[in-house]
Amino acid sequence: MPEPIIPEGLEGYIEDWKMSPGIEHDGIIFMTGFTGASPDGSLSGNPAEQIEAAFTKVALVLEKAGLGFEHLLEMTSYHVGLRDHLDVFKEIRSRYVTEPYPAWTAIEVTGFVREGAIVELRCIARRS
Repeated sequence: MPEPIIPEGLEGYIEDWKMSPGIEHDGIIFMTGFTGASPDGSLSGNPAEQIEAAFTKVALVLEKAGLGFEHLLEMTSYHVGLRDHLDVFKEIRSRYVTEPYPAWTAIEVTGFVREGAIVELRCIARRS
């Protein structure tokens, strides 16, 4: 039976959107796409701050599941203005992602539900 993973501070995903920040089934953790909004809901105009906030949400789900970034299998990053912040994204990503490196796909999009968001991360992890 799938088990939701709801870290403290991410309860709004359940309450407002009726979706789990993460859900585990048979040892595989599927995560909702996380934009770079801060815990209070604000959205920085600084790409590095948005990217950092998105990775922080992934970290919260992994931590709640008792896992770390080394358990990631796959990461898909969606970007508005990909080429404008790809170097910053790669630098921040390198501080989180560890060996064995997960598969990664970066996709340019025209926008997100949240106006002003420039990045969204969707990840899949697995218990070892």
